Order: sequence, then structure tokens, then C-alpha cells
Amino acid sequence: MRRRVRAAFAVAMLLGEDVGRTERFVAPLVLYAGALAVLFGGAPGPLPAPWAASALLLYPVGAWLAHALAESEDDDARTVTLSAAGGPWPVAAGVLIAATAGVALLGLLAVVWGVVAAWGTATTGSLLDGLLAHLACGITGAAVGSVFSRPVVRNEGVALIGALVVLVVTGTQSWLPPVGTAAAALGSGRLGVGPFGDLVVALLVAVAATALVVRVEQGGGLRELGARLGRHVGRLRR
Repeated sequence: MRRRVRAAFAVAMLLGEDVGRTERFVAPLVLYAGALAVLFGGAPGPLPAPWAASALLLYPVGAWLAHALAESEDDDARTVTLSAAGGPWPVAAGVLIAATAGVALLGLLAVVWGVVAAWGTATTGSLLDGLLAHLACGITGAAVGSVFSRPVVRNEGVALIGALVVLVVTGTQSWLPPVGTAAAALGSGRLGVGPFGDLVVALLVAVAATALVVRVEQGGGLRELGARLGRHVGRLRR
């Protein structure tokens, strides 16, 4: 197990270097920084309400970043990485680890920027809630981005449309944890499952996404996974 964890962190560093070298991180970074400049420019209002928008925006940004990490290698390079890492689990986990590091930095940037812009309105509790909400939204986005990438979805157009549908549908439901409830709690004070609960749900979503990616990688792709699911459904009908 320790070997797999070390391999996952090694893959995360490798993919992070690849994305950094190709500058694929620039677009989501500029988009998020520009949004923060608009959100916290002028008089953003008392915290934690302004963080609701920045946390919600980190949801698609996290998906974008995870997709960039998962697609940073071509098929030949990915095969080498899978072999060197010892299988698909460290590679799938490495994508999420690298993406989580990225969204954690962006979430911290949003929280610090909000404190500076609305100085004097932040409390210790609101700071913690803001950090947890940003992490919950960002990690969930990274999970979505990892699923709508290779090996689960190989077509870029299908991946883009599928990810957008999931992001819009789940991100706009204020009752749905972890993203909807996290943003709603900051904006309206509705607690939902609570900030820590949202983060736990986000981590569970990330684990499920990793398991799906590994399963598809081992099963030879989404089509094979669908065929197996169809066979199981057929057996249940008999």
C-alpha cells in the first residue's frame, strides 16, 4: 500500500511538471484570478457571503485542471507511466492528488483575497468554513474532470459536453452536497451537511471517481464496462 501511495505522489509530481511545462494551467488560473478580481473588487460585502461565488467557480476550474492533468500525456507516454507506476491506481490517484494541490492553492488565494478585500468582517469560524467549502467544491470538480478524461471518455467533444452537463446540473442545486450545499451555506447561511460534511462527501466522490477510472482502465475502456453492465442486467432479468 505504501508503495502505491508513493507511486501516486510521484505520478502527481510528474503530471504537474508536464502541465507546468506545457502551460495548460494558465487558462484556468487566469480565469479564476480574473473572477476573483471582479468578486472582491470595490465593496464585496461582509464575509463569508462573497466566498460563495468563488467556491462555486472553483468547481469547474477544478474539473478543467484535472482534465488537463489526465490528458497531459499521449497514449504511448501514458502506457509507460502506467507500467512505471505499477498499474492504473497510482496514475488515477496521481491525477486527483495533483488537481487537489492546485485547487487548494486557488482556494487559499480566494480566501486570503476575500479577507484583504473585506477586512474586519472575517471570523475564525467563517475562515474555516470558507477554506472547507473551497476545498469541497474544488475536489469534487477534480473528480468530475478525471472521469471525463481518458480512459473513461476518449472523445474530447463528448468529454466537454458531458462534463458541462454534470457541472451545471450538480452545481446549481443548492440542496445537493457537496458543491450546492457548500456554496449555499456561505451565501445564505443554510448549513446542509456542514462544511466538514461537504468535504467528506467530496473526498468520497473523489474515491469513487478514482475507482471508476481504475475499473475502466483495467476493463479496456468505457465500451467494455458498458457491455459488462449490460450482461449483469441481463442476468438479473432472468
